[in-house]
Formats: sequence, structure tokens, C-alpha cells
Amino acid sequence: MNNQEIAKKVIDALGGRENVNSVAHCATRLRVMVKDEGKINKEVIENLEKVQGAFFNSGQYQIIFGTGTVNKMYDEVVALGLPTSSKDDMKAEAAKQGNWFQRAIRTFGDVFVPIIPVIVATGLFMGVRGLLTALGVTLPADVTTYTQILTDTAFIILPGLVVWSTFRVFGGNPAVGIVLGMMLVSGSLPNAWAVASGGEVTAMNFFGFIPVVGLQGSVLPAFIIGVVGAKFEKAVRKVVPDVIDLLVTPFVTLLVMSILGLFVIGPVFHVVENYILIATKAILSMPFGLGGFLIGGVHQLIVVSGVHHIFNLLEVQLLAADHANPFNAIITAAMTAQGAATVAVGVKTKNPKLKTLAFPAALSAFLGITEPAIFGVNLRFRKPFFLSLIAGAIGGGLASILGLAGTGNGITIIPGTMLYIGNGQLAQYLLMVAVSFVLGFALTYMFGYEDEKEVATEVETERLVQEETTGNIPAALQNETLVTPIVGDVVALADVNDPVFSSGAMGQGIAVKPSQGVVYAPADAEVSIAFPTGHAFGLKTTNGAEVLIHVGIDTVTMNGEGFEAKVAQGDKVKAGDVLGTFDSNKIAAAGLDDTTMVIVTNTADFSSVGPVATGSVAKGDALIEVKA
Repeated sequence: MNNQEIAKKVIDALGGRENVNSVAHCATRLRVMVKDEGKINKEVIENLEKVQGAFFNSGQYQIIFGTGTVNKMYDEVVALGLPTSSKDDMKAEAAKQGNWFQRAIRTFGDVFVPIIPVIVATGLFMGVRGLLTALGVTLPADVTTYTQILTDTAFIILPGLVVWSTFRVFGGNPAVGIVLGMMLVSGSLPNAWAVASGGEVTAMNFFGFIPVVGLQGSVLPAFIIGVVGAKFEKAVRKVVPDVIDLLVTPFVTLLVMSILGLFVIGPVFHVVENYILIATKAILSMPFGLGGFLIGGVHQLIVVSGVHHIFNLLEVQLLAADHANPFNAIITAAMTAQGAATVAVGVKTKNPKLKTLAFPAALSAFLGITEPAIFGVNLRFRKPFFLSLIAGAIGGGLASILGLAGTGNGITIIPGTMLYIGNGQLAQYLLMVAVSFVLGFALTYMFGYEDEKEVATEVETERLVQEETTGNIPAALQNETLVTPIVGDVVALADVNDPVFSSGAMGQGIAVKPSQGVVYAPADAEVSIAFPTGHAFGLKTTNGAEVLIHVGIDTVTMNGEGFEAKVAQGDKVKAGDVLGTFDSNKIAAAGLDDTTMVIVTNTADFSSVGPVATGSVAKGDALIEVKA
């Protein structure tokens, strides 16, 4: 199938254009906001050519096409009439979807994901410094100071980053947010780490009874301060006259929120944060690697649910407290097993399409993104997914037993090796990855995938796709003669001034130079495409020919001016029925050619497709002969 055919089937399986609110795309996925999820035929979409997987998440139905292909598919579905929106618009709409817990976790993700790159960079700096130390390299004092700047700064100002990002997410002024956050770690306050070490530095007592220290390394208090601060700023702005807003709103926000942050929110939620950290460490330090076994076994299930961003908060807390992240190794085990299961499916299957899907999806997993492997392969066949959970659990347990802890977060598996080079754990890390891979591959290859069964159902699956997207089981192709849809003079396709048509890339056919501005149906057919601009029509005849009638060259640029469609997608027409009208004078005034192409786009399905007309043709004259 070509991209246009796939796009038509996607729209049909989505429940039609009327079930789609809007469509956008990112680097790999078509993101569709639908009105009724129940109307989506997910099995049909997942089995379409070029689809690498599909899933419903965050209020969107996301169809994975892969880099490059998704741009082409987006253009096709938009050309077929799906309404568009920006990714930010879709994100805002998606934020309204799901229960309160899902929305809260998505918010955590929105806040912490922009911070992850600097934490990753800091972790890599730690790794390089640790590697140099392990190699016995003695650094000069000034260079040592510089390395401390590289490795410590992000954690010292972490509350500032968190408050800035939280203000941004909740609609406050990010500049006010970052200044407020930096107030929490001001050098005028006692350093939290120095106070905690039990040395000479002690907390300041405000009003004689409120102990106050800087919030260095604090995450949860900064997040709460950011939420409250952004909402407070918006409330202040509503009551302050515009003429003094620039002066009053930042002043009041910083004054009130610095007091609340240092004297109320900070101390209270610092205690809460400590309890969360204690509970997290208790789970991670369970005997016999049970904590890693549990987390490694459920992590990819949590990814499917879409609430895995909760780990960002926990990982950043661990890094801020100890500069070590045990979660990273456990998560790596789970993701490695997922990728290994996908490799096993790719190795075992004899289905070319599945092979071309499995191996790129596995590579994506080993680079840290498992969604293509999960939704494109493993979850689709079920057993590989659940067997990979077992392998991930065992790998996670091994990670805990080995005491693995990365120096950062946000990168795993292949890129993640950088987090273990400098802390002396690279060999153990590679062992854990190898065990997780071997288990995920072996379990899936032996017990998780039966290629013979899948091959045996391939024909039935294709039949289902055809039946559900067209409304009937495709009939056998038959000979037929198409009559001319345009009155005028015949032009050989090779002489058309458009290489896409003249080369035969779209299929074989013929062109007509119009003498009348009416488009007729060339056979009994169903209208499969009716462009809103009225310049082109796609039909599928009762005998199986797929016909494209394209009025003029580059006439899509006229945006419908001078064209009027008389039919809509899904209409049934008889040979000679009027499909639409056009004004050749307006086409000429636009500097364009009104030569009309009549193409059989599924030429490859027939033994021959060829023109039978020469000279002038009138309504009802034979134009193209199609032989099955």
C-alpha cells in the first residue's frame, strides 16, 4: 500500500473523520485526539503496513510510524480532511484527560523532564572525575575546584531549577520562579548540608523559635513552593491594575512566597520529603535484591500506564541526597529485557514486515526508548511482554544485589554506561545488562512467540483489515473499461508537464485537456477521496480499480477557488454522475495548467492498464481499459 491508502485506512479505523477532534505529530508518532476511544478499531490499525505500534495514552491515540515516515503520513491524513492542531494544543487538551492521579503524574513529568538534561550532564561529569581518580590521576588544586563546580552546581541550585520549571508549567512568570527558587538557597542562609553534617554551622532561629536553613538539594518543597507561588502570582495579577502590574505583582509574589517558602512550606515539606526518601531507600535496600526484583518487574507495566514520570522525582531526590541513583540500574534491567524480547521475535519470525519492525524497535529500546518495542511488538503478541517482565525482575534483583547506582538519571542501557565508568561499577553494570538480555531473549524465543501460528493467521488478519476499513471483503478484480470523466482532447500521460504523473509513479492512465468544466464518474464506484478543495477525486470501482482524477497541475494551491465538489467521501456513484465542476478560466488566470489526469493507482494489481482513446472524447466514451 502507498501512504495515501494507509492514511485512508487509518482514518476509517479511527472511526472516520467525524470521530477525530484534531491530529498532530512528533518525531515518531501520529497523535490523534478522538471523541470516542471505543470507536477505534485498534487491531486494524496495529496490523496496517508501516505502523510500528499504537496505544492510547494521555488522552491521545498515538500511532507509531517512525522518524521520517510520520511526517509523510501526517501530510496524507491532513490532505484527507483531518483537522490539525499544534502539539501544545494537544498537550493542553490531553492534560484534561485521565483521573486525578494520572494528571498529577503527568504534571510531575512536565516539571522534571526539562531538568533531566542538566542532571545527566552532572552525572557524566561525576563519571569522568571518578574515572580519572580510579586511574590514579592527581589533579592540581585549581582543576579539582573546577571539577567540583561541574559536579556540584546543579544540585546546589536544584530548588531554583524546580521552582522555575514549576512556575512555567503552572502559568507563572518563570523569571519570578527562578529568583524565588534561588532565594531558597541564598548564601546568606546556613547551608543545609553543612547543618546536617553536625559541624559548627547551625540553623538560624527566626523570631527565636523557627529554625531555618537553606533548601539545598530539596525537591518536593521546591515543587510545592512553585505550585503555590505560580497560583498566587496569577491571583495577584488579576486584582492589580495593568498600569502598575510590572511593579506590584513581582514584589508581592516574591515577598509573600519567600516568607511562606522559608518559614512554612520549606520546613514542613522537607520533613515529608525525608520520609519519602527513607521509604524509597527502604524498598531499594530490601534483602536478597527483592526491591530491585519488584521494581524491575513492574517498571514497564508502569510505562504502559503512562505514569512512569514519578520515578523522575524519586531519582532526583536520591541524586540530590547521595549523588547516587540505584533506580537507574534497575530500570535499565527492565528496559534491556524488553528490547531483548523484541530481538527474539525479530530473529524467530519469518514475516518480513515484522522483522523490519522488530529490529529498529529493539535498537530504540537499547538507546533508552521502549515504547516502539512495547506497543509495536511485545504487547501486541502479549507473551513476549510478560516474559520480559520476568526477565526484567531478575535483572533488577541482580542490580540490587550488586549494589549498582548510577551517577545520574535519564539515560539507560547503551548511553547509560557513562554513568558507571567513573564509580568503579562498569563491569557489574555490563554483567547485569548481559543477564537481562539473555533472559529476555531466551524466555521469549523458547516460550513467548510461535511464528507458525502468526504466519497462519496473516491472511485472516489482512482480510480483517480490508473488511473493517472498507466495509466489505475485497472482491476479486475484474476486467472493465473506464469512460472518460472529462470532455476534451486526449493527452498522452508521458506528455503531461508533471513528472509525478508523466513518469507513471502514481500508476498508468491518460490525461485530457478539458473543453468543459465538469467531472463525471468513469464507472460505478464508491468515492474514497473527495478533497475539500474540489480539485481531485479518488474512486474505487465495483470491479476493483482505484481511480484518481486530478483536475489541473498544482491546482491545490488555488485552495478551492474555481472548484466545487458535488460528492463526499463514501458516496456511491454511477458512471456519468457529476463529481464536481471547475472553471478553466480561473485556473488559467492563476497561471496553471488545467490538463486533467485520470490514473489507475493500483495498476500493479492488474495484468494491464492502458488507454483506448485518441483525439477528442465526449461524455460516455471509453478512455482506459483495465484487465485483471
